[in-house]
Formats: sequence, C-alpha cells, structure tokens
Amino acid sequence: MINLYNTHIDELYIHRIGNKCRGEGMYVSEQPYQITDEIRPLLKQFFLKPFREKEERYFKFSENSELPGIFSNEMEFPYYRGDKDIAKLMYETHVHPHIKSGELYVCRLSNMQVDNEVVSGFGIFKSELKADFMQFEEGASRLDLIIQQGVNLNKLDKGAIILANSSSKTRFRILYIDSNKYDSKYWCENFLNLEELEDSIFQTKNYLDFCQAFAKDVVRPAEDKQQEVLFLNKAFDYFARNDEFEESAFVNEAIDNPELVPEFQNYKYEKGPKYKVEDLSGFEIDNQAVTEARKKNKSSIELDTHITIKMDFINADSADKFIEKGWDEEKQMYYYLCYFNKELK
Repeated sequence: MINLYNTHIDELYIHRIGNKCRGEGMYVSEQPYQITDEIRPLLKQFFLKPFREKEERYFKFSENSELPGIFSNEMEFPYYRGDKDIAKLMYETHVHPHIKSGELYVCRLSNMQVDNEVVSGFGIFKSELKADFMQFEEGASRLDLIIQQGVNLNKLDKGAIILANSSSKTRFRILYIDSNKYDSKYWCENFLNLEELEDSIFQTKNYLDFCQAFAKDVVRPAEDKQQEVLFLNKAFDYFARNDEFEESAFVNEAIDNPELVPEFQNYKYEKGPKYKVEDLSGFEIDNQAVTEARKKNKSSIELDTHITIKMDFINADSADKFIEKGWDEEKQMYYYLCYFNKELK
C-alpha cells in the first residue's frame, strides 16, 4: 500500500505543450520552478491527492516505451535533463485533434512509502481544462470584478507516479490517473505506453473478480441467491485469512456443493482468459486488494416483493446459520427466515 502524505517534490519543471496536429508549438522552460513554502502544500494536494483516492493498481512500461530510458538516464547522470525529452515526446504524441494542449509538470518525488519501504521516483502531471474564477480590485468608488481563467487545483487532468527500483525486473512501477474521457487512450497507451503489472495486487483482484462472476453466472442459477452470497463470503474469508493462495484448498473451503467443483474448473477454462487467471493456481495474496474488493461486494438479496435482505457477515458461515429459505404451501410463495437476538436499530 502506498503512502504519499510525507512525499517531497523537488526539481519541478513546467512546460506548455501544444497540439502538433493543430500546428501549435511548445514552450520549454530552461530553469526549474522555485517552489516556495506557500505553494508547496498546494502542489502536493494538486499532484498527489487524486492518487490517494484511486484504487492502487500498478502498471509497467511496455517494451516500445521511450520513458524507461529517460528515467534511467535521470537516475544515472546527475546533469541529464529528462524533462526536455519528456516534453518532446508528449508533443510528438499530440497528433489527434481531440488531444488538448496544456501544462506539463515533471518532477522528482522522494520519501514515498510503499509497503513500509521508503521509495523515490518521478512525477509526470498535466493540466488541460481551464476554469473561470473571479478576482476583485478596489477602484476609486467601487469594487471591480474581473473574470480570469486558470487551473482548478481540486482537479488534476492527468498524472503518473513512477516508482523507481533498480533491483526489480521491471525497474519501474507506475500508478496513473486520467480524469477526462475525451482522449482516454492517449495518456495511458500513446504517451505513457503502459501495460498492467501482473503482481500480487493484480492477481488477487483478478481472481476475486473471477469468483464474483462465477457466483453470478453459475452458483446463483444452479442454486439460489443465498448460496451465491455464501460462496462469496467464504471466498473473501479464505483470502482474508491466508497469505498464500492455493487453488485446491480454496475450492475445498469455498464450494459446499461437490457438483459445482467441475463447474468451477469448466468456468475457469472458458472465462479464465478474460480475467487473466487461466494459469493461476497459486500466488501471494495482497491484503489491501482483498479489503478493496470486499468493500465493493454487495451481499444482499433483492426480492420481487420490494424487500431487500442485506447481509454484512464477518463469519463466512453466518449466511447459512442465521438465514433459512423455505416454501409456504398456503401462500404458494418462497420465504426467508432470519434468526437474531435483538434489534439494533
């Protein structure tokens, strides 16, 4: 898990990058921006807050990307100006009319914490959209209102944090954000040229996504919604209790109905490539990925009588222990029977 609260921003260069397709130019700064004590916290909030609010999912540079070479030179040669090469590279990718011109910010980042280790790296950020704001000036007999345009510090348009690790095979791990939909492929694919990093976060999240799809597509039609919820509760419970994933042990714990075991294997054969789990049978479990996935999981049963049964169980077996499903012959309807000790609200 990444912690950016104590991150330092240094050697900040700001450039303006136009759209090459529209014949716009670029302005490259020769000197770094001198960050004052007043503006430093504002820049930290502008650059880093979006990453604290985003799901932590890491990427790597593809083999065709030019950025790894630039950052490697930055790390090895103290006087190398990688920001200029990044500005030129960005300008060369501004070849579609939908890509907006804007300000490019390139900086060094230090004192980032990733899984309790201090890590350094780089930041690439871009502001594109301008917002109207009001300024006021005192005149001789009145307060004058002036409309100006500027960058909204509460909304970063695009950004990437590059974590540097010379001992890693990939050397760089990247987190990125893109707040705009009009050029969604440009930032990730054309400029940064990223591929998802298949680490423990990736494997844990994708396998849980696969389990949720199996529950919906196979368990619910074969049994009922209660058993779907029970399977997912047991799946999340297994991931929460273990540091290592082992598929045969998982299947034995999570699937009560032995008839669904071959269905699980068939579903993995058919749908595994979609979730990139077809070859996964063992991996290290990432606890943060489990927590995030569990928050998104809705353990609820919605009935056609406009009643919703919401289940928030710590114990995976609670769905089976405290809820029973039956059939009422007189009313010719199904029913759920819920056991409890007292009403909380």
